[in-house]
Amino acid sequence: MTDPPFGFNPPSDPGDRGKPPAGGPLGPLGDPQQFADALRQFADLMSYQGGVVNWDLAKNVARQTVAAKGDPSVLDVERQQVADALRVADLWLEDVTSFPTGIRSVQAWSQSEWVEATMPVWSKLCDPIAERAVDAMGGMLTEDPGEIGGMPPELQAAMSAMQGGLGGLGGFGQMMRRMGGLMVGGQTGAAIGTLAQEVVSSTDVGLPLGPEGVAALLPAAVAGFGAGLSISLDEVRLFLAMREAAHHRLFGHVPWLRARLLGAVEDYARGITVDASALRDAMPQIDPSNPESLNEALSGAALFQPEDTEQQKAALARLETVLALVEGWVSTVVDEVAATRLPQASALAEAIRRRRATGGPAERTFATLVGLELRPRRLREAAAIWRGLTDERGVSGRDAVWAHPDLLPGPDDFDDPDGFVRGRPELDISGLDLEGLTGEAAAGDGPADGKPGDGKPGDGEPGEADGKPGAGGG
Repeated sequence: MTDPPFGFNPPSDPGDRGKPPAGGPLGPLGDPQQFADALRQFADLMSYQGGVVNWDLAKNVARQTVAAKGDPSVLDVERQQVADALRVADLWLEDVTSFPTGIRSVQAWSQSEWVEATMPVWSKLCDPIAERAVDAMGGMLTEDPGEIGGMPPELQAAMSAMQGGLGGLGGFGQMMRRMGGLMVGGQTGAAIGTLAQEVVSSTDVGLPLGPEGVAALLPAAVAGFGAGLSISLDEVRLFLAMREAAHHRLFGHVPWLRARLLGAVEDYARGITVDASALRDAMPQIDPSNPESLNEALSGAALFQPEDTEQQKAALARLETVLALVEGWVSTVVDEVAATRLPQASALAEAIRRRRATGGPAERTFATLVGLELRPRRLREAAAIWRGLTDERGVSGRDAVWAHPDLLPGPDDFDDPDGFVRGRPELDISGLDLEGLTGEAAAGDGPADGKPGDGKPGDGEPGEADGKPGAGGG
């Protein structure tokens, strides 16, 4: 593993806090040469040109976070087990949804591979939050470091030295904006790395985080999910594979859904405020001789907080509604298959409902650090609507509701699922062309026929040349 970036090491052992840093009372930077080396490394980070936040740093911190807890490589046998489970699961879904397969390839990921694959989407989602943090960081500081209240004289001197060594940054305030980008990158990376330790698939949090059409499970997390359930690992894997395959069918063939869901997250994120007082309070705790002091000063601090405004509440309601509708549809189709295919279907479904309703420790940590809470709070009500539509209109009629966002139920409909199913005369979907709907989705980035590539079993593709899921058990 490469050395951690200057000032953004993974969180240190709490038992080490209060101890003198390695290298003597002044720490490792007490040596002039080491200080110069650290300054050059810091200058490299500050010269990042990829945007407001250093997402390369965020990715490195996330990978270091998962490596610190142990991230075993995926074995060949595990990759084959995941590939087989996804093929079989996708085949089983054929009878319970009118959407064709949305899987183009199947993969088994380690936690680090999940970080690599999902970081592009995280950067898009978190940039609005990051911009606010960087603005707050630059706005609370003046161009003169000597005028910053609460900053220790030693830190002021170090910052002045850094400013001199980073002459192209255009003043102390601009340098601190760059430093704010580093802080957000480091903190967001730590949050993503923490979340990576719990997710079981590419769509586990309800968002299409991975590359489009790539279905993936994390074998270590799949085993962890099944621990304590007294259910065979094969059955657990098949159940989670069905959920992953169902998400891909929905995201792959509802052309507007991905943009609407990610847009709802972005709208919510724009309403996040930054606790400038937490930044200000952290300044006196930063020791220029100890690069880790910045992380330690911010550890446990919730820098990002929701803004209690009508706009923010509306954005949160939109986000929770879309998440609930996606998760409710997935639960409906998966539960219908699992009830006849898996002996422990009800126990697995309840475990998923509890997990999505409360979130695991890592998901709560992510919400605290980044201010982004991904909770489908009305999952049961959404699932009741999809089940009612299935009973009332059949599989095709239920899925046709996804033809346009205006046809979807809203938050008020969750209070009366039966009323939505039976009391919406405008929901006449009898004339809707589902094949046209899926064809419109296929006209985008996917193959022209909307089916997976012509891969063969064993080479990472889920289907054979005719685009159907490969043969499997069951």
